[in-house]
Amino acid sequence: MPRKSRQYKRHKVDPDPRYNNVKVAKFINHIMERGKKSVAEKVVYNAFNHIKEVMKSEPRQVFDAALKNVSPMLEVKSRRVGGANYQIPLEVIEPRKTTLGMRWLILGARSRKGKPMHIALAEEIMAAHNNEGAAIKKKEDTHRMAEANRAFAHFARFQRR
Repeated sequence: MPRKSRQYKRHKVDPDPRYNNVKVAKFINHIMERGKKSVAEKVVYNAFNHIKEVMKSEPRQVFDAALKNVSPMLEVKSRRVGGANYQIPLEVIEPRKTTLGMRWLILGARSRKGKPMHIALAEEIMAAHNNEGAAIKKKEDTHRMAEANRAFAHFARFQRR
């Protein structure tokens, strides 16, 4: 019996109130824990204010540049071929690029212990803007893994995404 492909309506995120930007709104949603959106907004906006004070430039442009620097081009996915698992390098498509970038920025900020979240987040965004920090290291590790497994790239054409 053939499988029916399931289709779903993609949730459209409204732009955030301060910067009128969809990426910032998605970033706020990624930061949010237990449905506390107002807390997440305070964290992001305070981080942006901190960036503005320290770098003396538009925080949204710094954020966009940091996100662009952190977003990966390649990633590896496991694939079972003939009883063995291979890590197959694949190109990352656009919505996943930004999602991974945001996730890694937040993980990098959360790993900075002993500081309020908005300061840790601002520092991680500024570090990513300068191609430094935990998020950039994560991206480089992912690219290194993809490069190391380049020999298995020929299995990619069988890969279902």
